[in-house]
Amino acid sequence: MNSPSNAVPESAVGRQAFAAAPISPTRPFYWSVRRELWENRYLYVAPLAVAAIFLFGHLIGTMNLPAQLRRLSGVDPEQYREAILQHYDIAAAFLMGTYILVSLFYCADGLHGERRDRSILFWKSLPVSDFTTVLAKASIPFVILPLLTFVTTLVLQFLMLLVSSAVLLASGLSVATLWTHVPVLQMSLLMLYHIVTAHALWPAPVYCWLLLVSGWARRAALVWAALPVIAIAGVERIAFHTGHFASMVGNRLMGSTDMMSVAPKNIFPTDPMTHITPAHFLLSPGLWVGLMLAAAFLGAAVRLRRHQGPV
Repeated sequence: MNSPSNAVPESAVGRQAFAAAPISPTRPFYWSVRRELWENRYLYVAPLAVAAIFLFGHLIGTMNLPAQLRRLSGVDPEQYREAILQHYDIAAAFLMGTYILVSLFYCADGLHGERRDRSILFWKSLPVSDFTTVLAKASIPFVILPLLTFVTTLVLQFLMLLVSSAVLLASGLSVATLWTHVPVLQMSLLMLYHIVTAHALWPAPVYCWLLLVSGWARRAALVWAALPVIAIAGVERIAFHTGHFASMVGNRLMGSTDMMSVAPKNIFPTDPMTHITPAHFLLSPGLWVGLMLAAAFLGAAVRLRRHQGPV
């Protein structure tokens, strides 16, 4: 039997084993991303709700689909294709707009929310660095939301295609033309490319600027983020009668497609006729200048979080 002087408390042994257990460097980042999804459920509820509403509207609209296709049977094949793709393009546009709005509001509240509800005191007590926390928040508009939008769009358009096919079969019409003109997977991949290039990488400095301001502002972070832009644009307009700065910011926010893809006029970016140009986009100086600004804003946000407390 061990003497009391030689006995080691089980709790001390457990603490030593826990301290000695190696922790993967990616594990804190993984759990930080999951924390963002837990705390901000609107990140995935919003696109799912938009998809559900649009699918319901499509169910109602398919009642007129057989008559519409009969009317279009004698028109130009290009007009026939555009008429079939119209609803699928609108669905992609709605989900894309949802992604942009959710990204903007999330970044504007990314670091401010934890200061407002004072949960920053708890999160700073955990062995997670400020760099990991800020990087996890930045991954939401740059990685998580684009992938979520891609998957949601793919499932939504496939369900729309199945519903349309069922209605056509019930009306005695062939579905071969419909499936030929609606390559769902190709359209969704084109949308993923468009989101990553035009609405994630290109406006990266906008998202990172919002994250930086959210870590500094005591309230109304979105307003504080917009004030410098409005002030600079106003001074330029009064002093030089030009609007280059406002145009540049608007171009960053809305996404310029000129260097990202080539398509016929008035063609939606997810149209199968779109020809992507990733090399031209990656070699664009504007892209790398924007990414350097985004990195500077993120670095400043990390330092700011290190010294900021609850509001």
